[in-house]
Amino acid sequence: MTPENIKEKVVAIAAKRSSLVKLSQQTNLGNLQIDVTQALEEVDDLLAEFRKSFPDCLIDEIG
Repeated sequence: MTPENIKEKVVAIAAKRSSLVKLSQQTNLGNLQIDVTQALEEVDDLLAEFRKSFPDCLIDEIG
């Protein structure tokens, strides 16, 4: 897997982050709120690690 392939996959994940944010703002999630919160944390961790590993590959902030 090349750095460009990794970037493409990370960009696709980052694009879906806004959906998780919208979902986390719903009040009727019940126990699913825990999963949504964890997914957001994991996406944020992935983006931080990507930026650390590939500082020259910029990802536009989405969401």
